Amino acid sequence: MSMYRQLWLAIITSTLLALLGSLLASTLSARSYLSEQLSMKNADNAAALALSLSQKAPDAVEVELVVSALFDSGHYELIRVTDPFGKVMVERRAAPNNNGVPGWFSRALPIVAESGQAQISSGWKQIGTIELVSHSRFAYRALWSSVLEMIGALAVAGLIGGYLGSLVLSRLRKPLTSVIDQAKAITERRFVTIDEPRVPELHQLAAAMNGAVVRLKTMFDDEAARLEMVRREVNCDPLTGLANRNNFLAQLRADLADDESLGGALILIRVADLTGVNHRLGREATDDFLKRVGAAIAAVVVDIPDSLGARLNGADYALLLPRSKEPRQVAEALLATLIREGESFIDEGPTAFVGFGHYPRGLDASTVLAQVDAALAAAESQGDNAIHEARFVADEETPTSGDEWARLIRRALDQHWVRLISFPVTDLAGRLIHRECPLRLMLDEHGDWLPAGRFLPMAERLKLTPQIDLTAVSLGLEQLAADSTIPGLAINLSASSIQDQDFRRQLLEQLHRQPTAASRLWLEVAETGAFHHFDAFRNIVGALKGTGCRLGIEHFGRHFSQIGLIHDLGLDYIKVDASFIRGLDEEGGNRNFLQGLSIIAHGIGLTVIAEGVATSTELAALSDVGFDGATGPAIKDAD
Repeated sequence: MSMYRQLWLAIITSTLLALLGSLLASTLSARSYLSEQLSMKNADNAAALALSLSQKAPDAVEVELVVSALFDSGHYELIRVTDPFGKVMVERRAAPNNNGVPGWFSRALPIVAESGQAQISSGWKQIGTIELVSHSRFAYRALWSSVLEMIGALAVAGLIGGYLGSLVLSRLRKPLTSVIDQAKAITERRFVTIDEPRVPELHQLAAAMNGAVVRLKTMFDDEAARLEMVRREVNCDPLTGLANRNNFLAQLRADLADDESLGGALILIRVADLTGVNHRLGREATDDFLKRVGAAIAAVVVDIPDSLGARLNGADYALLLPRSKEPRQVAEALLATLIREGESFIDEGPTAFVGFGHYPRGLDASTVLAQVDAALAAAESQGDNAIHEARFVADEETPTSGDEWARLIRRALDQHWVRLISFPVTDLAGRLIHRECPLRLMLDEHGDWLPAGRFLPMAERLKLTPQIDLTAVSLGLEQLAADSTIPGLAINLSASSIQDQDFRRQLLEQLHRQPTAASRLWLEVAETGAFHHFDAFRNIVGALKGTGCRLGIEHFGRHFSQIGLIHDLGLDYIKVDASFIRGLDEEGGNRNFLQGLSIIAHGIGLTVIAEGVATSTELAALSDVGFDGATGPAIKDAD
């Protein structure tokens, strides 16, 4: 029984006891008063009758006539006159009849009154003794009426007391509910503070819980800030804040190894005559110039999701643009910015050289770097702020226009030319946690199954991702409903989908129609989409909380400084980006960061899974940093 019901029961019980006690006390008091009044009336009436008869010196006939006349008034139960020797001269007794109240009432509360007695005399001669008992029905009626009035009055008082009690309880219920919701939020790994109520006891409780949450969040933020520093030390250039060479190469290799990748664009930038600038202006000015170059590249990264800016060495920078097919405009705009920034540092001659290229999937990192580096060398050979493009040979043909893409994607969805493929996600002991299920799509009936990286970028541009994601979720629910042995299926939701209110409504309808299957569904959003559209991400996480499915973030780590935003969402898991896992067994540069990340994540109840685990030695190294599971080429299906 809830505390609120217990309080209500206590109020009702105490009120009823008080009312019943008051009713009983009042009734007994009224009965005692009526008994005394009836006894006094009997004595007075007997004395008055005896005095009246004594003044007339009555004979037996006259006494009988007077007694009969008085008895016939109906106010007496008994009138008896006896002579001095105890012989009954006259007796009139009323027959038992209804006294006008329930029988149980008169039996439970009998009114007992003493009879009135008086002497009838004529001078010094005693004629007889009169005994008189007044009828008690009037007293019973008066008592019954009094009890009914008291019951009515006490009922009104009880209703007023109940109303006041409900007001008090409602005043207590809101802050108490807030405290309960806060406690539930903590169990759901959401650390929120609440307004502190005015009720002293609840105020102290809420203040204590708020203090605990604030301390926990402060510890969480402090540890996150420390780990962010560790991450930046390992992965970032100390002068510009951009990614360092090792981090850049890890990101490039991860993108090229991703089964969903369609390729991307790579831009290499070389600052011209950096040695000359250093000789003319000194180290401090040179560092300022390099910082400005880094800031210009960082500005591009802010505008383009999933991009990565890096400083490879003293004068060389790189810009990685996964999925991008139009790097020329970015390269030209970037070069124009660098020329403006270099005006105060470069007296004459070129400021920078740029080489770029759009690489297809299927190449290795060394080939991509070699080709774009050759383009950079060609630009440098031109001698004046030049741009040169590396030409890669595409390995397959794709639609050329947005309209054609839209038509083909819609047709594929209408014809159900879609399917889910799956990759195992296991714990470190090899037990299956769930299966990761990217979508495959055919553009024509006899075509190849295209990975998501081939069509999702264009689908996002054409606003088709909500339909694609709903299709993927529907396929996942069907598989889960058909096979109860599957522990779970993970479906990725696009950033553009979670911003669509109609998508959220249809997704909830799907999940509510199949609650059993939904309880084994894992839904995840890429880190970039989650943080760039955080309000939409928060809304969809809140909406999905009651469906039973698990929620998480994939490709996590590059925006680790924003981890404080997710501490109160109640997520279930994160999947750490493959670039942090690559070479973990060899270099170990990210070991401290990953170990701290897992401690923080476990502190808020998150399962930590590594992405892109390529070798058994990388898999073995994950246990040292506290990870819970892994996926990637090295992970085989559990038996």
